[in-house]
Amino acid sequence: MAKTCAFLTLGCKVNSYETDAMQKLFRDAGYEIRDFEEEADIYVVNTCTVTQIADRKSRQMLHRARKKHPGALVIAAGCYVNAAADRLLADGAVDLVIGNHEKNQIVALAEQSMADPSENRFAADVLKEKEYEPLLIEDAGERTRAYIKIQDGCTQFCTYCIIPYTRGRIRSRRAKDVVAEVTELAGKGYREIVLTGIHLTSYGRDLGEEEALLRLILSLCRIDGVERIRLGSLEPGIITEHFVEELAKEEKFCPHFHLSLQSGCAATLVRMNRHYTPEEYLERCELIRRAWENPAITTDVIVGFPGETEEEFQESRAFLKKAAFSQMHIFKYSRREGTKAAVMPDQVPETVKNERSADLLKLEEELRFAYVEQMIGTVQKVLPEEHAVCEGKPCLTGHNERYVKIAVPEKEAEEGVFTWVRVTGRLADGTLSGEIVKQI
Repeated sequence: MAKTCAFLTLGCKVNSYETDAMQKLFRDAGYEIRDFEEEADIYVVNTCTVTQIADRKSRQMLHRARKKHPGALVIAAGCYVNAAADRLLADGAVDLVIGNHEKNQIVALAEQSMADPSENRFAADVLKEKEYEPLLIEDAGERTRAYIKIQDGCTQFCTYCIIPYTRGRIRSRRAKDVVAEVTELAGKGYREIVLTGIHLTSYGRDLGEEEALLRLILSLCRIDGVERIRLGSLEPGIITEHFVEELAKEEKFCPHFHLSLQSGCAATLVRMNRHYTPEEYLERCELIRRAWENPAITTDVIVGFPGETEEEFQESRAFLKKAAFSQMHIFKYSRREGTKAAVMPDQVPETVKNERSADLLKLEEELRFAYVEQMIGTVQKVLPEEHAVCEGKPCLTGHNERYVKIAVPEKEAEEGVFTWVRVTGRLADGTLSGEIVKQI
């Protein structure tokens, strides 16, 4: 009877990639991968620690696995391990802890633990690691879009963020290895590649390579079968005139930039230890808009950061409106033990955070709807990806190059086949609807 293993992933796309890679390691060792709700010999929770809520969720999922499957091996892996290994080792729900730099050894460590239950490994000191740890995927979870991890670690030390302490210093993957993996995935039918990392902007810095990310993107654009290249979150400093001019020449590159902002107030950015001013950020947005027609610029915003006065909030809000983002992710500041911001004075009351968050969520919807409605009446290239129900009717939804979701009647579309769609309207949630012109 085959040995079995089940996974649960919390957190970011990097974690998702690493879960896919760990699943591959277990498959290669003869394990059958099962759903987390099914019976299995081993349960792996790939944890997140970006907020205290994420910590709590990680513990809850580990306890859930233990309660439902008392005889199984329960493994805590990932960022929360690097933040709280001692606590997890003392937790009766957890048999084995594996840090971020040990995920490529997970099968051997799991089998060692099953053979000797006293062997519950501590996380390696990720802050001392200098080399990118090899992890590879064979399938990318989604049928049409593959998220590829090319970088790990961060040395920005934003005052609200614990990630530099759990992911360690910058470590970049060799370009030739990325090209080889993407080439293999393209051969399996993946048409869109999304490059991800903990701090993608730092890619290549540890290797002493200039413009490493730009050169990698240009290399991936040459791979047969790849039709779209998209980037994960970037810092505004990487956006230079040369960077956007070179990318604008590539038809496969998607004009969708997720530029991390966090606040539109200069004083708040200083307290956050962000390395730009609102004016510098806006200059980068203008560079992008000069290079592409109507590009998508999305961002993250934190409300209620320590010391944020009403005047600072209004300054930030006015900046968001001026920047005219196509989408914003709004987060209420969450106090994270171990960060500088957690001990800053003038912590903002939760009621005030709630009010400010609600205000910005309304603004986000206003800006997002205004952006997508510009596409009504135009013809867009869509990659259908997911079956859904749109206003009571079966449909297929997908995204255009600017990552705007567009729905078409299910009976007229084919999943994974690029399709030209004439946009006819907007649904209540902001998804556009359209009719097929032709498939490509």
